Amino acid sequence: MSWSAFAAILLMNLVGAAAPGPDIVLVTRYATRSRRHAIAAATGIQVGVLFWCTLTVFGAAALLTAFPGVLSLIQVIGGCFLVFMGVLSIRSGLELRKQPPVDEEEAAARLGSVGKVFRTGLATNLSNPKIVLFLAAMVAPLLPPHPPVWVSVALVLSLALSSYLLFVFLSTVISTRAIRRRLLAAGPWIDIASGAFFVVAGCALVWAGIQAA
Repeated sequence: MSWSAFAAILLMNLVGAAAPGPDIVLVTRYATRSRRHAIAAATGIQVGVLFWCTLTVFGAAALLTAFPGVLSLIQVIGGCFLVFMGVLSIRSGLELRKQPPVDEEEAAARLGSVGKVFRTGLATNLSNPKIVLFLAAMVAPLLPPHPPVWVSVALVLSLALSSYLLFVFLSTVISTRAIRRRLLAAGPWIDIASGAFFVVAGCALVWAGIQAA
């Protein structure tokens, strides 16, 4: 595998990771309140990315494309989870609008434990199996027919690490004190907007799963 092909895969992976989607929205929502929680969510997301990358690079993703019913089921279940999470986020935003403004510490405390946020990030990423199709279309044409195991392992780790660093950078920038103070007042509206996004994305995922069944 050439260095140019390796660099091309990493670049396309970063572009895909930076594209607006449930992962980016989730990390942004947490980053407006707490850097620790945003990085915890990003870590959970990247564990999911590591799982999908492993499936793709080692060829197991072909099973999902060979059996579209399995992929459809995952899409429906994942879409329902996104809708559920979106409804909770909207309810949280509506409730916060009725309450007086809170300081940064109180806003972070309301997010719950970092372990809970990590699990939310992981579940959010695993709820969208379309990443497998994206990775398969991106990686397969540039991989040699029978790559050595070390090449496959290095590629999986590089894909996961590069997107993780992107999410950590995003979390760090948004959660700086100056930016966070400005966004904290808009916290309820951020919850409502992100919740609406999750509901729409979840419904689209469910519909795609039903159509593909």
